Amino acid sequence: MTYPGPDPGTLIRGRLPSHRVESADEPGSDRVRELRRRLARQADRAGLLDVAYRTLDTPVGKLLLAATTRGLVRIAYPVEDHDRVLQTIAERVSPRVMRAPARLDPVAWELDEYFAGRRQVFDLPLDMQLVHGFRRTVLAHLIGIRYGTTASYAAIAVASGHPRAARAVGTACARNPLPVVVPCHRVVKSNGSLGQYVGGVDAKQRLLSLEAAA
Repeated sequence: MTYPGPDPGTLIRGRLPSHRVESADEPGSDRVRELRRRLARQADRAGLLDVAYRTLDTPVGKLLLAATTRGLVRIAYPVEDHDRVLQTIAERVSPRVMRAPARLDPVAWELDEYFAGRRQVFDLPLDMQLVHGFRRTVLAHLIGIRYGTTASYAAIAVASGHPRAARAVGTACARNPLPVVVPCHRVVKSNGSLGQYVGGVDAKQRLLSLEAAA
């Protein structure tokens, strides 16, 4: 599914179309890409860009990164279908979504450092508006799991105040909108096996191996 980007005339008139989202892929010539970057800068300066996004090539695949003015709101693995993720963001956060890589440069830099083994703690503002209730409580505890260590689903359930909610913890991890940065990959089963992961078990193993090696 591909969504056309906003046309220059619409931006000049001071508003973004409320129903359009660009595709996560960016086809076209260098001239077209430069036009889109210029439009993104214009929209940002005019306060019309509510959600910026870009993609980033990493050892666990091409990640989609999206941020509001409050902070990083979404990271999506390739298996999540980036176009569908963007559509969900448009519906749940704001329809004014546009590719604007520059706004996400700090996120890309920290992720690059992490995958290179040079960063153990992320220092990024997070926008948690896609998470509510018990799931948000769980994610708050995930951030406290130190680099290179793991915790069980059961232990996170206890820490979250619901000792019998290990399965719900698993669901919260599976629906984590900010994987890698909010480290649900560090949550494993009580018997030590990996369990499931939003980016796939191979990606989970790769992240844990990266941290163990560092």
